[in-house]
Amino acid sequence: MFTGIIQCVGRIARLEPRGGDVRLHVDTADLDLRDVQLGDSIAVSGVCLTAVTLEARGFAADVSNETLSLTSLGKLKAGDPVNLEKALRLADRLGGHMVSGHVDGLGKVVSVTPDGRSQRWTFEVPASLSRYIAAKGSVCIDGTSLTVNEVSGHRFGVNLIPHTVEHTAFHARRVGDAVNIEVDVVARYIERLLSSGEAPKLDEAFLKQNGFA
Repeated sequence: MFTGIIQCVGRIARLEPRGGDVRLHVDTADLDLRDVQLGDSIAVSGVCLTAVTLEARGFAADVSNETLSLTSLGKLKAGDPVNLEKALRLADRLGGHMVSGHVDGLGKVVSVTPDGRSQRWTFEVPASLSRYIAAKGSVCIDGTSLTVNEVSGHRFGVNLIPHTVEHTAFHARRVGDAVNIEVDVVARYIERLLSSGEAPKLDEAFLKQNGFA
């Protein structure tokens, strides 16, 4: 699990084709890997990958053809910046929201406009994902935990403060770029519960007793 709080912006050192899959070598820049062991998880632009080798200045991870085709990792080239976050420890602060590192699909940057010192970004997502995105809810974009400002159809907006733009790979994103989207896992569980027909039915007395009616 992750928090969606980016710890470092790394870069793709090289991509090594391996029989249809790719071994991704990541330069982790200033990210401290002294507490990382082989087999540990690291989120790369929101995609949970397993470290298969630890190198002098980074790590390598094997990326399956499935992951390459369903995430933005398949579009990466050497030198591209990527958001990095080590896996959450039980004693860590949960500054963002619970993120699994399992990307639900690709979104697209629609617009970027100034908003005071911040920037207002608009993204478009497939219809299959838009129903999970709600105003003031959480969404994970390229591994970054963000709060949704507004939703209109299959588009939604977020506000990025200067710190977020400067300390994540958003500074290199442009209109039209693909981004990895992970919706809030709570929304998925609620949909599953409701669609199963097994959701608890709360009567009026219960709602009044607990201040909801």
